Amino acid sequence: MLTYLALHYWAGSGQEFDLLRPLLPAGTQLLAPDLPGFGQQAAPAGFDYSVKSYVDWIAEFIADNQLTEYVVIGHSMSGKFALALAARQPAGLRGLVLVAPSPPTPEPISNQGRAASLAAYGKREEAEKTFLVITNRLLTKPIHQAIVRDNLRTSHAAWDAWLTTGSKEDISALMPAIRVPCRLLVGDADRAIPLAAQRRQTLPLLPPGSELTVVPGAGHLLPLEAPESLRAAL
Repeated sequence: MLTYLALHYWAGSGQEFDLLRPLLPAGTQLLAPDLPGFGQQAAPAGFDYSVKSYVDWIAEFIADNQLTEYVVIGHSMSGKFALALAARQPAGLRGLVLVAPSPPTPEPISNQGRAASLAAYGKREEAEKTFLVITNRLLTKPIHQAIVRDNLRTSHAAWDAWLTTGSKEDISALMPAIRVPCRLLVGDADRAIPLAAQRRQTLPLLPPGSELTVVPGAGHLLPLEAPESLRAAL
């Protein structure tokens, strides 16, 4: 059975893929775990929140679930994790779908932006502001509430670590080791990691022939704003 392993964005959780699940073809399954420090997933003892530690955790999840044929969907933060995983050339990996991914090179965040995000931790009014930045299409009230709730239940350690170290990691040296097909999916109204940044920092480092799909009118949260476009990319 082909499995789609869907990995969520920073300050999110696996529930962001709930709209995609019913769109998948028969004979496939979707696994969307909460990553350590996010949603309901506590970080293991000694977890340092580095890209390597997250990839190790994902590899263990794959082994625990005995996945033998799978495609990884990496959204935002997890796009960097998906690329680092693929560079290990794990058995059974059939491809990557990179959804508004954190680039292999450091994310284009200003020092002022990082400082503001660090100071925003745990504040509902800031979570509401973030919602307005990362979405562009109209979403239902329950989805809006879930996005804000995920933001507020992120652990402080995971929040700070991504902003201060993880998003700055440069894994571009790993990119030549990727041997599976990749597809890049970006909303043309993405204000978090703009389309221009993806064209400059991500697409040139993907394997030759990797496709870029631009979703009109969509922001950063494509699995919730445009699940049909994500389904088509699969």
